[in-house]
Amino acid sequence: MPLVSVVMPVYNSAATLGAAVRSVLTQTHADVELLVTDDRSSDSSMDLLMEFAAQDERVLPKTAPERGGAGRARNLAIERARGDYIAFLDSDDLWLPEKTEKQLAFAAEGDAPLTFTSYFKMDADYAGESTDWVPNGRVIRARGHVDYRAMLRRDYIGALTAMYDRNALGTRLMPEMRKRQDYALWLSIMREGADARGLAEPLAVYRAGQTGSLSSNKLSLVKYNWSLYREHEDLSVPQATRALAGAVWQSLRNSRI
Repeated sequence: MPLVSVVMPVYNSAATLGAAVRSVLTQTHADVELLVTDDRSSDSSMDLLMEFAAQDERVLPKTAPERGGAGRARNLAIERARGDYIAFLDSDDLWLPEKTEKQLAFAAEGDAPLTFTSYFKMDADYAGESTDWVPNGRVIRARGHVDYRAMLRRDYIGALTAMYDRNALGTRLMPEMRKRQDYALWLSIMREGADARGLAEPLAVYRAGQTGSLSSNKLSLVKYNWSLYREHEDLSVPQATRALAGAVWQSLRNSRI
């Protein structure tokens, strides 16, 4: 039974954190460890995490030495991981109960070191549990196969669904960037020749705005994408421009779902 290390950054997430943690603990594949880094929250997030840890030894919270953002918080968790696989879930999103079990089988079946799945979108005010989730029509569909060239044109991998094989790829940390660290990690893995495979079944739920909304936060990612293409992937200006156009188109498309 492979151990899955689930990486969760937390900052002032008390309102949604409980449901996110429970969605990991109720997985049908129970061999998981939940590595949570609290990024110096000022609310009751850490108190809630300590309550979970007292009840279930799989919950392993730790406070970051200083505020460092989500990317640094994820890396601190990855550095503590003992699992065969590294998976990711933010503190306001949910995994459906069979996510880990089905994704592990899918990864083994296709000998894929990096996998991802389709996922649902929910409104920001959803207050239910993963076990209560009723499938809706808001689905971000996973592409069956993605290579490095395709990923440069568009980020096809929802971070809440991503899982990589640590035995095949080693321990891979996220680049120290303010935003888009997850995209940079997928690119760094795939740049070395490892393709990613997507499972069509939606197995996670992403907390988003109402259908049709494109938040200013999404639009602000344009400059971070540009920096990623130019500085980290060393793309030419024309190449980076084409990649950025794909990223903007994807945000517009996904916002309508």
